[in-house]
Amino acid sequence: MEHIRLYKTSTGIFAYYQDRYYKMEQDWDTLVNSPALFNSLRTTIASLKPADNAEAAIQTGLLPPIGTQEIWAAGVTYFRSKVARMEESEVAGGATFYDMVYEAERPELFFKAIAQRTSGHGQAVYIRKDSTWNVPEPELTLFMNSTGAIQGYTVGNDMSSRSIEGENPLYLPQAKVYEKSAAIGPCLLVPEAPLPPTTAITMQILRDGQAKYNDAVPISQMKRGHTELAGYLFRECDFPQGCYLMTGTCLVPDSSFTLQENDVVEISIDPIGKLINTIAIKK
Repeated sequence: MEHIRLYKTSTGIFAYYQDRYYKMEQDWDTLVNSPALFNSLRTTIASLKPADNAEAAIQTGLLPPIGTQEIWAAGVTYFRSKVARMEESEVAGGATFYDMVYEAERPELFFKAIAQRTSGHGQAVYIRKDSTWNVPEPELTLFMNSTGAIQGYTVGNDMSSRSIEGENPLYLPQAKVYEKSAAIGPCLLVPEAPLPPTTAITMQILRDGQAKYNDAVPISQMKRGHTELAGYLFRECDFPQGCYLMTGTCLVPDSSFTLQENDVVEISIDPIGKLINTIAIKK
């Protein structure tokens, strides 16, 4: 299956197609909202000469692949996520809510971030100072254009303050939405066809160079379909420049683990690439 990778950098946008880079002239929002994005990009690339400075630009000035889009997220889309949420909220009496939403017709969807609160590959993500239990959540992230059509994919990290959400489900916005609580990257993958269900998400967490967590899961384990989630998100919301949607996680460290400052989170999804972020605390 053919695909095109779009990299946003401080010196411009580069498309990687058939082992060559091409510099795109449009701004990000205009470029990614082209109808039938893969075909549109391929047509544009056919008229361009390969770029010589792309690799250096990506190496030194890579940015998260986002313009004015919002990032939303879906919760409890994998069975393991349901179990983890029930465990964290058991004391507060909220466990039944996660069991119910996993089985319900309507999915859990929530606002996650805007561009200014989003980190890219190689940048820091934050853990909250007022949370005692913090974890990354590796997620395949959809890009949908202004009509709600799924046009591309990126790697997402939906940082979560589990002690806050576990205290009371109504604290979800504080557990999920704070400075540098989301990361996406390293690029936007625009494929000719949807990613197959065998596509795997892999996460490794390093502390002082040693792996503290390492696991993988195929997206086939998702209970809900991508078009189903996109359809609910676009039911009563307009996104003139498109939108990103994190689709939930199945890779959940056990309850004895919490992130620490300077930990490194590596999330890989082929053929998108690897998103690497260092854990930090907002000063």
